[in-house]
Amino acid sequence: MNMENGSRNVLKPMDSEQLREYGHRMVDFVADYYKTIETFPVLSQVQPGYLHNLLPDSAPDHPETVEQVLDDVKTKILPGVTHWQSPNFFAYYPSNSSVAGFLGEMLSAGLGIVGFSWVTSPAATELEMIVLDWLAKLLNLPEQFLSKGKGGGVIQGSASEATLVVMIAARDKVLRSVGMNSLGKLVVYSSDQTHSALQKACQIAGIHPENCRVLKAESTTNYALCPELLQEAVSRDLEAGLIPFFLCGNVGTTSSTAVDPLGALGKIAKSNEMWFHVDAAYAGSACICPEYRQYIDGVETADSFNMNAHKWFLTNFDCSLLWVKDQYALTQALSTNPEFLKNKASQANLVVDYKDWQIPLGRRFRSLKLWMVLRLYGAETLKKYIRNHIKLAKVFEQLVSQDPNFEVITPRIFALVCFRMVPTDNDEKKCNHQNLELLEAVNSSGKLFISHTALSGKIVLRCAIGAPLTEEKHVKETWKVIQEKASYLLPK
Repeated sequence: MNMENGSRNVLKPMDSEQLREYGHRMVDFVADYYKTIETFPVLSQVQPGYLHNLLPDSAPDHPETVEQVLDDVKTKILPGVTHWQSPNFFAYYPSNSSVAGFLGEMLSAGLGIVGFSWVTSPAATELEMIVLDWLAKLLNLPEQFLSKGKGGGVIQGSASEATLVVMIAARDKVLRSVGMNSLGKLVVYSSDQTHSALQKACQIAGIHPENCRVLKAESTTNYALCPELLQEAVSRDLEAGLIPFFLCGNVGTTSSTAVDPLGALGKIAKSNEMWFHVDAAYAGSACICPEYRQYIDGVETADSFNMNAHKWFLTNFDCSLLWVKDQYALTQALSTNPEFLKNKASQANLVVDYKDWQIPLGRRFRSLKLWMVLRLYGAETLKKYIRNHIKLAKVFEQLVSQDPNFEVITPRIFALVCFRMVPTDNDEKKCNHQNLELLEAVNSSGKLFISHTALSGKIVLRCAIGAPLTEEKHVKETWKVIQEKASYLLPK
């Protein structure tokens, strides 16, 4: 019998010495993974259902060894993993993992608290308030977003959740004044470049689909929402007896990092008593650098602001930061107060209970990892980190520009380059097909992973630079692979 299966070494529910031993082993396993990460195909090459053929169809009755499990991770799980932390991962936007973030995640899992109200772990609530204030100051957000007044910050699981909670807050705020039976009159506005999370929020919040105004953003504004277009739509809806109540502005859209004119949009929102939410999920991180802070100019007109520290801020997923100017709008919409959760501190209104700022009750101690990232790296290192990715994106942009078979489609602002193979004989349909073929060829090589989008009917390839391990050599090698695969598709 293997000793680990014997009575002496049977894995206990919790045991400090076993945790020490196996914890070290797991850290070694993860560290070795990072050491060898470039040996894996970036995009998993498995077929749907592959894992069903490799794993048993029921759970084991008796304990297996850690070695057996880790062997299965190596041989069965890793082939089905797309390696988001690979230096050659350029698809979507990054989802940063870092040493500091990993340590914070580890500590959070180790403490194992569920901090839904202040009393369930005072440090979890208070640290969250403090680190969100720290970051608000780094972003130079208006004072109304700080916790010392009526506003404050909260960690959500994702930008989708952040959008949903502020929409529910805005919905309930307006319905309290116009009456609950006016739900069918509420109208939401955004550009057609806004993340699909807004559409999902509308579905969940009960906004009628015909009252979602998705306004067309054109290449002439680099896909930013035009304030005049918004004003026209709002005026039309007011004339029709509808109630404009929610506007979502973007700083760094998913497709092309478009930046909406926040100041101008905010004025329209304010004069029509609409809730103005700013989604800066990706690009918000860059705005800690003074030279990029201009892209959130006008944020003082917003009611809420969101950025994902888990994208480009070295904080392991999940850690989406939401600030609101009026915390009571959130708590009035989302608060519950059952007998079993009542306590002196909450009853006396002395504390923040984050359960009332979010959809679920339970929440993890996520502020630990953000605190560790801010302390173990410091603001200046984080700024350098972001600037380096932007510099690498400039390198890639130049390589694209120098090749007559390719073109950059939208001006690069941050670390995303949107490009494509140019059409031959002005045949856009054929060009779209060719770019999709190129995408498939590049990604199935396993050497890198890029994604695509559609802008004004054109299929566009996206190279988003932002993985912690990416260096200039990876960017140059990526371009070589793209050129090589394109050479097979170009007319001879």
